[in-house]
Amino acid sequence: MNNITFEHPYVILFIILFIICAYFCKAKFEAIVFPHVFLLEKTSKNSFLLLPILKWLSIISLIIALMSPIIENRVIIQKNKGDAIALLLDMSRSMHIPGYVNKFAMVKEIVRNFIKKRKHDQIGIVPFANFAYVASPLTYDKNMLLKVLDNLKVGMAGNTRTAIYDALFFGGKLLKTSHAKSKIIILLTDGENNVQTIPLSVSLRFLKKYGIKVYTVGIVGDGGFDKDELTRIAQESGGKFFEASSKKQLAEIYEDINKLEKSEIKSSKYIQKTYLYKYPLLLSFIFLLLYLYLVNKRGVV
Repeated sequence: MNNITFEHPYVILFIILFIICAYFCKAKFEAIVFPHVFLLEKTSKNSFLLLPILKWLSIISLIIALMSPIIENRVIIQKNKGDAIALLLDMSRSMHIPGYVNKFAMVKEIVRNFIKKRKHDQIGIVPFANFAYVASPLTYDKNMLLKVLDNLKVGMAGNTRTAIYDALFFGGKLLKTSHAKSKIIILLTDGENNVQTIPLSVSLRFLKKYGIKVYTVGIVGDGGFDKDELTRIAQESGGKFFEASSKKQLAEIYEDINKLEKSEIKSSKYIQKTYLYKYPLLLSFIFLLLYLYLVNKRGVV
């Protein structure tokens, strides 16, 4: 936002000197007696009123110019782009069994809050069940991400299976071309892999090759996740395994991950100054010229 300020605001005190001088330093003239003076008064009355106005306008404009008015534009330049994060979300049937707690709705609420906190990061979403797919590529557009998240429903990727290894591979492909300083996958599931399209060893080699860290989150419930396998995935990629049995615990886990992978966005602040002194200086000069013109026209200083 533009702000008009003065570099030397204290210069306004000079107005006091002009006021004092105007009061105590009045010019003295020799008196000349004219007959019929009232005729001259009518012709000079308007210019007499205008003279002090022009004089003080010239003085005030000059003082404003000496105060150096400027417009400040504060420019913030980001030096890095934060992290790249792929959110892998289990959408298999066990995440929402009719008549039981809707775990997927709970997950969406917590993930929504997580997305809002990662203001400077690129985030993508990879849902999985029978198969994995990219619901959203990496983007900084948080509003678009939240709309994609809101539209995800259990069953959109099938119901009967849990393709964890495929999801890891898709998440890795999503992150591999990113130039972010840190590449992170957050894998959330309540079940164990039962799809053999891509072996786990292939997915892990792929993740290591591109320096991708995985945080695994197992939700306690009917699905029955493989704790040892999720721990292995996290450890071999340099991440961490978490286990949640309630909404509160799950929220705390995402908050912990948020703190562990805090983006330190360094920025440089610059102040661009636009100097405006020439405008009041020009006005002062114009007022002064008009003042001198009227003085010479009247023949009186």
